[in-house]
Amino acid sequence: MNCPQPVILTKRAMDENSGEEIVTLVDNQTALENVSKLAASQGYAVVIETEGTDSHIHMTKEDACQCFQNAPEKDVAILIKSQYFGQGDDELGEVLMKSFFYTLTEMGPELKNLIFMNGGVHLTTEGSPILEHLQFLEQKGVQILSCGTCLDFFGKKDKLLVGQVTNMFTATEILTTAGKTLIL
Repeated sequence: MNCPQPVILTKRAMDENSGEEIVTLVDNQTALENVSKLAASQGYAVVIETEGTDSHIHMTKEDACQCFQNAPEKDVAILIKSQYFGQGDDELGEVLMKSFFYTLTEMGPELKNLIFMNGGVHLTTEGSPILEHLQFLEQKGVQILSCGTCLDFFGKKDKLLVGQVTNMFTATEILTTAGKTLIL
């Protein structure tokens, strides 16, 4: 199945079978990584068995769960959907995006998550005009996440230079639990 189906179906199984072992069968690396990240975020221990091209992800609930909690009111998550800031002229949009990310480097600790989707993933990969700012933000503890499906679509998964690959479920969970959300 394509993203985000394996994650959504696994989350549904977790919700419906609380405390029981959950096993998800996937046939690609992206789904394996995404379901494993979901399991960890929900407090599950993960054991992976590989059979040919298939992977069986065995998930068992751990006693001490450090699951996603509702974020404090000041936590900020930003969804970046394009490599340009706003619509109109792309050259101006690139200048504004550089300025915006420079400004973010001056923010306090309330900025927690930057999520890059669609054309926004160009900003986290090789050739990004804001790579220096993103690396600085990551060093400050900001979680930087790029959509795996988007990276695959643009052929840039192997060119990711900052942050981690994510999926639609995790991105949506972060955006809906953040104290404040901004969409560019």
